[in-house]
Amino acid sequence: MNNILDNFKSGEFTVAPNKKLKTLSADFKKAFNLSLVFYKGAQIADGDLTLAALNKKTTKDVKSTADGLKIKASMKVGDAEKLFDQNFGVTVQIKDAKGTKLVPNGITIGQAARGEY
Repeated sequence: MNNILDNFKSGEFTVAPNKKLKTLSADFKKAFNLSLVFYKGAQIADGDLTLAALNKKTTKDVKSTADGLKIKASMKVGDAEKLFDQNFGVTVQIKDAKGTKLVPNGITIGQAARGEY
């Protein structure tokens, strides 16, 4: 039943490429009570960077001019992470609220937010 409700929840997260990474992470946490971690190569990226600034710090081509994307609670974690890569060319991981454990890719963001894993 909760999975069905996730399709209708007003909570969604929109990515604007000109926001700082720490602001995007804070917005994600407000929307889903989960941590969104940005990576520069294999290291966690500096939260004070924007997507455009991250482009200058990594060998990966970050598309900071891409249109924003929307993430909903009904999306699978792995699909949301892929959207960041496809739209912005940036690697992200979704973790629990404390930011200590990775959330499994096969569950929805709504399930992860409820701790159903």
